[in-house]
Amino acid sequence: MTVQFQKEKNTRNENPCDCSVEGIVTIDARGQVVLPKEVRERAGIVPGNRFAVVFSERKGSVCCITLIKKDHLDSYITSLVHPGQQASGDEDQKTKRS
Repeated sequence: MTVQFQKEKNTRNENPCDCSVEGIVTIDARGQVVLPKEVRERAGIVPGNRFAVVFSERKGSVCCITLIKKDHLDSYITSLVHPGQQASGDEDQKTKRS
């Protein structure tokens, strides 16, 4: 079952996201989580993908844990540091630094 949530449009975020609960996962004794196959397929997650782990807190307690694909994070950071320039693959980034 998928539960849909939509953020209300606010003045700070012109592009609100649609959020949905796609499944429930369990943490095993080693602290690992298995994402359901349907979630991995829908998100285009393959072995070796890297993610930033972002916490949201409410009243001093972590209430949400968000995973952001590294490639999307790279693009976002590039847009902040160099507006108008898009991030590309790691090889292109290494070339630009040289």
